[in-house]
Amino acid sequence: MLGGKSDSDVKPKRLDYLSEAMALERQGDYDAALTSYRLALRDRPNDTKILQNMAIAFTKTNRPDEAIKCYRNALELKPELSGAHYGLAFLMLKRGDRDGARSHLEAFLAKPPTGEESERWIRHAEETLATMDGDADGNSDGADPGAGNAQ
Repeated sequence: MLGGKSDSDVKPKRLDYLSEAMALERQGDYDAALTSYRLALRDRPNDTKILQNMAIAFTKTNRPDEAIKCYRNALELKPELSGAHYGLAFLMLKRGDRDGARSHLEAFLAKPPTGEESERWIRHAEETLATMDGDADGNSDGADPGAGNAQ
């Protein structure tokens, strides 16, 4: 009546659930971040970044089963994904699965990440393997300096 655009010309904006989840995670609200990650995954079910970030949030909220599932789903989509191998290795080590942890640490080191912090993750993986080799009693604590943040 007054001109301008009709209601049919206005398109609703989709929320960027991944950005929202990452912001919530930076604030320490991992449960809310997981909700946003789930919504992001609904829009992009094969996004390995979302799966890895979900795994990290599940790890930080003490839900290792869900974290392991997310890492494994990411590896099904992209088997060489170093961050998923890294995070999964330390979750398996905490569960006492030394063979599984070794396998994922070796896969991580076979195709390590590049970038500013990559040396930190590589060194930690190498040190963990060396500790596992020298620790016949299986007493490695599996401490992970980044809870799977190696990308």
